[in-house]
Amino acid sequence: MADAKSTKSKKQRRSVPSGQLHIQATFNNTIVSFADKKGNVLAASSAGACGFRGSKKGTAYAAQIATEKAAEAAKSGYGLGAVDVFVKGVGLGRDAAIRALGNFDISVESIRDVTGVPHGGVRPKKQRRA
Repeated sequence: MADAKSTKSKKQRRSVPSGQLHIQATFNNTIVSFADKKGNVLAASSAGACGFRGSKKGTAYAAQIATEKAAEAAKSGYGLGAVDVFVKGVGLGRDAAIRALGNFDISVESIRDVTGVPHGGVRPKKQRRA
Protein backbone atom coordinates (compact mmCIF):
# COMPACT_ATOMS: atom_id res chain seq x y z
CA MET A 1 0.00 0.00 0.00
CA ALA A 2 1.99 2.88 -1.31
CA ASP A 3 -0.82 5.46 -1.18
CA ALA A 4 -2.50 5.70 2.24
CA LYS A 5 -4.72 8.65 1.31
CA SER A 6 -8.08 7.96 -0.21
CA THR A 7 -8.82 9.75 -3.47
CA LYS A 8 -12.35 10.93 -2.80
CA SER A 9 -13.64 13.75 -4.95
CA LYS A 10 -15.48 16.65 -3.34
CA LYS A 11 -19.21 15.99 -2.96
CA GLN A 12 -21.15 18.00 -5.52
CA ARG A 13 -24.12 19.94 -4.20
CA ARG A 14 -27.30 19.21 -6.08
CA SER A 15 -29.52 21.87 -7.57
CA VAL A 16 -33.00 22.20 -6.04
CA PRO A 17 -35.05 24.79 -7.96
CA SER A 18 -38.20 24.41 -5.84
CA GLY A 19 -38.85 23.06 -2.37
CA GLN A 20 -40.67 23.51 0.90
CA LEU A 21 -40.33 25.92 3.82
CA HIS A 22 -41.50 24.68 7.20
CA ILE A 23 -42.02 27.28 9.92
CA GLN A 24 -42.74 26.18 13.48
CA ALA A 25 -43.69 29.30 15.43
CA THR A 26 -44.24 28.82 19.15
CA PHE A 27 -44.42 31.44 21.88
CA ASN A 28 -40.88 30.57 22.97
CA ASN A 29 -39.00 30.02 19.69
CA THR A 30 -39.30 29.92 15.90
CA ILE A 31 -37.75 27.07 13.91
CA VAL A 32 -37.32 27.45 10.15
CA SER A 33 -36.26 24.65 7.79
CA PHE A 34 -35.95 24.52 4.01
CA ALA A 35 -36.53 21.13 2.40
CA ASP A 36 -36.79 19.66 -1.08
CA LYS A 37 -40.11 18.39 -2.48
CA LYS A 38 -39.63 15.00 -0.78
CA GLY A 39 -39.08 16.59 2.64
CA ASN A 40 -35.31 16.13 2.96
CA VAL A 41 -33.98 19.11 4.91
CA LEU A 42 -31.53 21.33 3.03
CA ALA A 43 -30.98 24.13 5.56
CA ALA A 44 -32.42 24.96 8.97
CA SER A 45 -32.14 27.64 11.60
CA SER A 46 -33.91 28.84 14.71
CA ALA A 47 -34.09 31.99 16.77
CA GLY A 48 -32.04 30.31 19.49
CA ALA A 49 -29.34 29.28 17.02
CA CYS A 50 -29.05 32.92 15.90
CA GLY A 51 -28.05 34.04 19.38
CA PHE A 52 -31.38 35.14 20.83
CA ARG A 53 -32.00 34.06 24.41
CA GLY A 54 -34.97 33.98 26.75
CA SER A 55 -38.14 35.79 25.80
CA LYS A 56 -36.43 37.44 22.79
CA LYS A 57 -36.49 34.08 20.95
CA GLY A 58 -40.27 34.33 20.50
CA THR A 59 -40.25 37.73 18.80
CA ALA A 60 -41.00 38.47 15.16
CA TYR A 61 -37.55 40.00 14.65
CA ALA A 62 -35.85 36.81 15.83
CA ALA A 63 -37.95 34.81 13.37
CA GLN A 64 -36.93 37.17 10.56
CA ILE A 65 -33.22 36.77 11.35
CA ALA A 66 -33.56 32.97 11.56
CA THR A 67 -35.33 32.85 8.20
CA GLU A 68 -32.68 35.04 6.56
CA LYS A 69 -29.90 32.79 7.87
CA ALA A 70 -31.56 29.61 6.59
CA ALA A 71 -32.57 31.22 3.27
CA GLU A 72 -29.00 32.34 2.63
CA ALA A 73 -27.76 28.77 3.11
CA ALA A 74 -30.51 27.28 0.92
CA LYS A 75 -30.13 29.87 -1.85
CA SER A 76 -26.34 29.77 -2.08
CA GLY A 77 -25.90 26.05 -1.49
CA TYR A 78 -28.78 24.61 -3.50
CA GLY A 79 -30.07 27.43 -5.74
CA LEU A 80 -33.54 27.34 -4.22
CA GLY A 81 -35.90 29.62 -6.14
CA ALA A 82 -39.49 28.79 -5.15
CA VAL A 83 -41.06 27.33 -2.03
CA ASP A 84 -44.35 26.04 -0.69
CA VAL A 85 -44.71 27.38 2.86
CA PHE A 86 -46.08 25.23 5.70
CA VAL A 87 -46.75 27.18 8.90
CA LYS A 88 -47.31 25.45 12.22
CA GLY A 89 -48.00 27.13 15.54
CA VAL A 90 -49.37 30.36 16.95
CA GLY A 91 -46.25 32.42 17.68
CA LEU A 92 -45.31 35.93 16.61
CA GLY A 93 -42.88 34.70 13.95
CA ARG A 94 -45.49 33.32 11.53
CA ASP A 95 -45.81 36.36 9.27
CA ALA A 96 -42.32 37.76 9.81
CA ALA A 97 -40.69 34.56 8.57
CA ILE A 98 -42.65 34.61 5.30
CA ARG A 99 -41.99 38.32 4.73
CA ALA A 100 -38.25 37.79 5.18
CA LEU A 101 -38.16 35.66 2.02
CA GLY A 102 -38.68 38.77 -0.10
CA ASN A 103 -35.04 39.80 0.40
CA PHE A 104 -33.71 36.61 -1.20
CA ASP A 105 -35.68 36.35 -4.48
CA ILE A 106 -37.38 33.16 -3.28
CA SER A 107 -40.94 33.15 -4.58
CA VAL A 108 -43.76 31.80 -2.43
CA GLU A 109 -46.00 29.46 -4.43
CA SER A 110 -48.46 28.56 -1.67
CA ILE A 111 -48.99 29.02 2.07
CA ARG A 112 -50.63 26.30 4.18
CA ASP A 113 -51.43 26.36 7.87
CA VAL A 114 -50.75 22.91 9.32
CA THR A 115 -51.30 23.79 12.98
CA GLY A 116 -52.68 20.82 14.89
CA VAL A 117 -56.27 20.92 16.08
CA PRO A 118 -57.24 19.07 19.29
CA HIS A 119 -59.97 16.54 18.61
CA GLY A 120 -60.50 14.76 21.91
CA GLY A 121 -59.26 17.17 24.48
CA VAL A 122 -56.94 16.45 27.34
CA ARG A 123 -57.49 13.66 29.81
CA PRO A 124 -59.97 14.78 32.48
CA LYS A 125 -58.82 15.35 36.03
CA LYS A 126 -59.28 12.40 38.37
CA GLN A 127 -62.35 12.46 40.56
CA ARG A 128 -61.93 14.16 43.92
CA ARG A 129 -62.16 11.98 47.03
CA ALA A 130 -63.71 13.83 49.94
